[in-house]
Amino acid sequence: MSKGSTPGHLARVGGFADDRLGAAGFLKRNMRKIFPDHWTFLLGEIPLYSFVILLLTGTFLTFFFKPGMEEIAYGGSYAPLKGVMMSEAYASSLDISFDVRGGLLMRQTHHWAALLFIGGMMIHMLRVFFNGAYRKPRELNWLIGVALLALALFEGLTGYSLLDDLLSGAGLRITAGVAQSLPVVGTWLTFFLVGGDYPGDDIISRFYSIHILLLPGILLALITAHLILTWVLKHTQMPGKGRTNDNVVGAPTYPSFMAKSGAYFMFTFGVVALLGTFAQINPVWLYGPYKPSDISAGSQPDFYLAFLDGSLRLMPAWEINFLGFTLPMSVIVPALAPLGIILLGLVLYPFAEQWITGDRREHNLVDRPRNNPHRTAIGMSAVTFYGVLWLMAATDVIAAFFHLSINMIIYVGRGLVFLGPALAYFVTYRICLGLQRRDADALGHGVETGVIKRRPTGEYIEVHVPPMESIEAQVRGKEPVPIVAGTDEDGDAVQAHNGEHHPLRRLRAMMSRAYGGEKVPLDGGDDHDGHGERDRAGRGEHNGHDGHDDGDGHDRREGRDRAGRAAVGPGTDENRPP
Repeated sequence: MSKGSTPGHLARVGGFADDRLGAAGFLKRNMRKIFPDHWTFLLGEIPLYSFVILLLTGTFLTFFFKPGMEEIAYGGSYAPLKGVMMSEAYASSLDISFDVRGGLLMRQTHHWAALLFIGGMMIHMLRVFFNGAYRKPRELNWLIGVALLALALFEGLTGYSLLDDLLSGAGLRITAGVAQSLPVVGTWLTFFLVGGDYPGDDIISRFYSIHILLLPGILLALITAHLILTWVLKHTQMPGKGRTNDNVVGAPTYPSFMAKSGAYFMFTFGVVALLGTFAQINPVWLYGPYKPSDISAGSQPDFYLAFLDGSLRLMPAWEINFLGFTLPMSVIVPALAPLGIILLGLVLYPFAEQWITGDRREHNLVDRPRNNPHRTAIGMSAVTFYGVLWLMAATDVIAAFFHLSINMIIYVGRGLVFLGPALAYFVTYRICLGLQRRDADALGHGVETGVIKRRPTGEYIEVHVPPMESIEAQVRGKEPVPIVAGTDEDGDAVQAHNGEHHPLRRLRAMMSRAYGGEKVPLDGGDDHDGHGERDRAGRGEHNGHDGHDDGDGHDRREGRDRAGRAAVGPGTDENRPP
């Protein structure tokens, strides 16, 4: 492609759009929008593309699925179940699997895409959390992401419950029991979902409407809002050479980002299609139709709901009888507490961190996880809490496979659900401090080369060299976590009318001192203590810039960094040209 072909092509597209929609300025501005370049930023595109696959395959499946609970005798091509009485929903699931051309491929692709959608969303949320990309001005986008995760969990529940096989029916029975146990609203919620006593005659049709109409519409609206906010607020970027809070270093939307995203979508689609083709999932014909009197051995829900099943298994028997009412706490607590802790913690954390640190600045540069050890440790504690509950959903399988006592596994799980997060917090915190010390050592003493040198005194030392400029810039991008330390935002001491510090302010100051501050200061000095020898031949004694220096130490080569990527500085335009 010639040097001028891209602008010419964009001009033609812009002219076509402007003649009909008056959108030339919009297209020109947004096609040259700069996106940062880092592999972790692609994690958010996995759930987006999975959602597109879900819409495509789900549309195909709606043409053949019959959401009815009428009892019929199966007459399809799957011989072992011929003549067996089953619901119309389960019979149509078998017909899609065996009698519709490409039906089984679509069913399995849809199921794998659902797992990838929720799993990708969890991984993306962890990336945002560990990097601190939820901070101002992106708090609203973070809340939208939490809402998307909660809705995706319920969307998955309604989806795999539609087939009315023995596995999904058993899970749906547990769901109905949990809903009915809720105080005050439980009876009405159960009536809304089931239409009467479980299983009733309406639950499949109601779940079908929720699954294909209500929740997808809300998800689509929230995803659109999430993408618009990401576009308007700009993407965060990793600390590094030439990157600041006031610029964006990366590649333009067209052609770089569009080509990369298009290839990534095809890669995601190909992986899901291969899984749907070669990896069997949810073989409902092996489970049989749902009967309230039957349950299959070793039954567990999909991974994203397994933590709720695990919490139900770990909870000891406990109920409260008061004024003629019975509260089954052994159901209410495991149903509400784990999900409430995780979702409510995700909602409140950005604002709690802002209150503790007093940091109300805009953050367009993210943190390396090691540079905020308490946040990273809290995140790993939550992951461990979720992981223990997820593992305990398979207590019967673990006991049978390893020939262990299921009671012993339950007791161990009850201990791990409390000790596991605490241990994860301590280990993660110490690892983060160790990584910070390694960064400081690399700046202060250089990087080990493996070259041994003998001094005139006979002493043997290992030659150290300065770290690469890009790595050094990334390390030096570290900022201490702010501390309130008993003062307000203006630096004045906060006191009550009696002259003493307010208890809440004292608590805030104590938490701020523990959470924030510089845990391991960076040491950028040269090594003079015998630990190694710095070799400056690789870098040279100059100001570190190989471009045209403008006199104040800044490299200004027509808005480009040394990798040739566009670097957009502050300005009034949305793309903030230099």
